[in-house]
Amino acid sequence: MKSVIIVDYGMGNMRSVWNAFKTLGAQPKIGSDPEEIKRSDAIVLPGVGAFGEAMKNLRSQNLVDPLRNLVLGEGKPFLGICLGLQLLAEDSEELGHHSGLSWIKGSVKGLPQCKGHHVPHVGWNVVEQEEDSILYKNLPAQSSFYFDHSFYLGSETEIVKGRVEVGKPVVASIESGNVFATQFHPEKSQVSGLRLLRNFLNYI
Repeated sequence: MKSVIIVDYGMGNMRSVWNAFKTLGAQPKIGSDPEEIKRSDAIVLPGVGAFGEAMKNLRSQNLVDPLRNLVLGEGKPFLGICLGLQLLAEDSEELGHHSGLSWIKGSVKGLPQCKGHHVPHVGWNVVEQEEDSILYKNLPAQSSFYFDHSFYLGSETEIVKGRVEVGKPVVASIESGNVFATQFHPEKSQVSGLRLLRNFLNYI
């Protein structure tokens, strides 16, 4: 049974993520102690809220360096969800300019205001999947996931494995070695979301 630590850095959304992993038979915990994070089989960074506040919380809890060492240095499996995806970027324009974790190339930008597409982007949307994706393995090509965001990761690199149409195609998920992240909320995406989380557990 895989142990999954859900990082508590004061940005909400942890209990529903805990419930999803518990449903799948994993051993989820919520915590922020670096030693407890180190003992886990995988790390999940969820998040709802503003980019700048999130980075401030990660720094104040002295989590930036331990997370980088464990994920990028030691290769511990990692899953970012929603804000947890955006924080991996180099920077963000949300409510000013803020530096991110810089684990991946790209910047977080505001969603475009387009006719027929509301901001914030809230609701179910089909994700265009790349065939070599680990997270979408054995998922139907037209699978829908639940989104709730006003900003997105601007990146066109090969790590982008899912895109969603929001006036233009924007990043829905990324995969880079042991680093996985989704802009949508798999824990709120019913059967498709649970299948995706199962694929993450299988990767572990």
